[in-house]
Amino acid sequence: MKNLGNMLKEAQKMQARMGEMQQKLAEMEIEGGAGAGLVAVVLNGKGEMRKIKIDPSLLVPDDVEILEDLIVAAVNDAKTKIEQHMQAEMQKLTGGLQLPPGMKLPF
Repeated sequence: MKNLGNMLKEAQKMQARMGEMQQKLAEMEIEGGAGAGLVAVVLNGKGEMRKIKIDPSLLVPDDVEILEDLIVAAVNDAKTKIEQHMQAEMQKLTGGLQLPPGMKLPF
């Protein structure tokens, strides 16, 4: 039973560290870009957009579709970077523990 008690303590520690990590991730900001820097967006760790920068050269009424596509691409780029950062932080937290396929933390 001593091992079970130790396992529970370790699980509680991991849960506390995970809560701290989630808080830090929510506060971080990551920039994504598109069009060689013509459009840039900043998202927080929750995926909420905080800033957007658009190069004035894109503000041509006939090219609205291009601008729209670049904004979508920049947001998707930032979201991909957030996911990669979160995975790297999870690897640190779990000490490289491989979870079964389809299982994600936090539960």
